Amino acid sequence: MNIEDNLKEIIEVKFGNVKTFAEKIDLPYTTVRSILQRGVMNAKVENVIKIADGLNMKAEDLMSLDNTQSISTIYNQLDQKRQAKVYNFADRQLREQKYGVADAGKIVPLKRREPKTVDIYGRLSAGGGAYNDKSVIETVEVDSAPSKYDMAFVVSGDSMEPMFEDGEVVFVNETQDVFNGQIAAIEINDEAFIKKIYIEGKRMRMVSLNVDTDKDGKRLYPDFYADECDNLFVIGRVIM
Repeated sequence: MNIEDNLKEIIEVKFGNVKTFAEKIDLPYTTVRSILQRGVMNAKVENVIKIADGLNMKAEDLMSLDNTQSISTIYNQLDQKRQAKVYNFADRQLREQKYGVADAGKIVPLKRREPKTVDIYGRLSAGGGAYNDKSVIETVEVDSAPSKYDMAFVVSGDSMEPMFEDGEVVFVNETQDVFNGQIAAIEINDEAFIKKIYIEGKRMRMVSLNVDTDKDGKRLYPDFYADECDNLFVIGRVIM
């Protein structure tokens, strides 16, 4: 890999995605993306220094990135919170890889896929989502869909990144049998969510996968709960 590929890989390992990293170092996302596309050697010196500082590297080390630093080496240097973020990102990449990469890393050309039409029943979010109870709100085209599913929803917001991105279509099997640690589509007091859930006594705990924090170290998307006082309905299990 070239310098830019290695740089992007390190950014995604440490920060989940380029956009989050750009915000962290106070550079426009378009600037960082341009540097990764056009080359570090063509970037302004002050921007290279900002990127290096954001990665706790010296600028000269950034300019000479090679393959000597493996993913496992970087992973082992991360704290537990960031390791969880890396795991979720890697899991998503692995699922995507299955559609285009054979064994031994050999890339297999994808056959042309005809878009599939999918009925969307609502939006699942960290708040403000809506479930329309069998009423289709829109129809969209997707590249692929599971052979069997009951409903499809659009993810709204970034609380479930990096596994589920804003605007992504997710597919759901309608069932009340959702177990601890599974990703579910749920409705609480007329708002629809996509969350990892845990049953704790008489209440349900909803967990977001995005572990980003604010400047005070507090999670942007903390766990929250629903109990017998709430109007709780489990729509179904998200197909992974």
